[in-house]
Amino acid sequence: MNEFELDVQTKKNDFSYSVTGFIWPFLAFSTIFVIATIFDVVNNFS
Repeated sequence: MNEFELDVQTKKNDFSYSVTGFIWPFLAFSTIFVIATIFDVVNNFS
């Protein structure tokens, strides 16, 4: 048996870390996209 499996650092589920790692970058890039779209729309009207 692998000795590292006997002494794990955390027993928490990795799913929450995966969701967090997906959501925050998604929100950041979505915010950048929305801001760029607003600038584009304002620029087309002026």
